[in-house]
Amino acid sequence: MSCGEPHETECSEVLDHLYEFLDHEMPDSDCTKFETHFGECNPCLEKYGLEQAVKKLVKRCCGSDDVPSDLRSKVMGRIELIRSGQAVPEGDITDVTAGPASPATG
Repeated sequence: MSCGEPHETECSEVLDHLYEFLDHEMPDSDCTKFETHFGECNPCLEKYGLEQAVKKLVKRCCGSDDVPSDLRSKVMGRIELIRSGQAVPEGDITDVTAGPASPATG
């Protein structure tokens, strides 16, 4: 997604980190770059508006549900594996009895 115009911050970077921006999980300097980008790029601004609306809808419909702390730590662990470029084990992250994925036999 791009409007075809050059930007200081590439559309791909903005879209890759959109949820960090929405969740206020990035430094102020990066937030400023994203805000500038949204002012210049209508496709990214539209995507931001759509994701913001989805997030609000999910919060309204599911916001009172508590997430088990062990699930949160598992999800955060997988996010860290992905960010560090390591292999992520296959399997249902919500299955607390499952261990690391075993190699396929063949």
